[in-house]
Amino acid sequence: MEIAYTRAGSGVPLVLLHAFPLSSEMWGAQRGGLSREAEVITVDQRGFGESTGPDAFADAPPDMNVVAEDLASVLDRLEPRRVVLGGLSMGGYVAMAFLRRHADRVRGLILANTKASADTPEAAANRLRIADSVERAGDCELLVTELEPKLLGGDSRRRDPELVRRVTSMLRAAPPDAVAWAQRAMAARPESFDVLRGLEVPVLVVAGEQDALMARAEAEAMASAVRDAELVLIPGAGHLSALEAPREFNAAASGFLKRFS
Repeated sequence: MEIAYTRAGSGVPLVLLHAFPLSSEMWGAQRGGLSREAEVITVDQRGFGESTGPDAFADAPPDMNVVAEDLASVLDRLEPRRVVLGGLSMGGYVAMAFLRRHADRVRGLILANTKASADTPEAAANRLRIADSVERAGDCELLVTELEPKLLGGDSRRRDPELVRRVTSMLRAAPPDAVAWAQRAMAARPESFDVLRGLEVPVLVVAGEQDALMARAEAEAMASAVRDAELVLIPGAGHLSALEAPREFNAAASGFLKRFS
């Protein structure tokens, strides 16, 4: 499986992992806004964006560790010694799985609109329902109906109808097989507070004030679990804070990156 990625800028290597069910396209404002101080590397996770193909899920059971090892293979090719690793939502789950296996390759961590707790049985069952439904339908209209209203904050929806249309388009473009695989992998992921408690690197936790999918308490719990953590709450942003409030997101990330220059 060939994993696609982009590189922009120079400086400390910053790897950004996208949200479900989007692609590295979501990081456009970060590739532009952070490339003066970092080498911004954005990765299309298995099955999404340009990382597609008939063999995307051959012999790959739904598991966040599979995606973590995909990232390790990309870094092996690029050869950065250690990176600042960032993930939003599902990207955060991948980042924590990567840390469980490759903590020595990470010098800093950005966790945005994500959580370290495992799914409740009810949440896991809902993911499996969506996976089965999308597979049967062969399209992702169910995500437009059920997920899209929860992805953006109310302020973003009122202020930026073009962003609403863009997100809806990305949901419809998501490959059903990738959506189903990722939902099953997320449903099976373990709690990751043990990973965070063992970290010896600084962590930036970013939360959206209007995030309907990740409670603020989840962000606070992650920050409390880490020895050296900063928590930034972005006013008016929902679950896709990097898309909804790119200026504020980039400002938080830029301040964090200064620790590594």
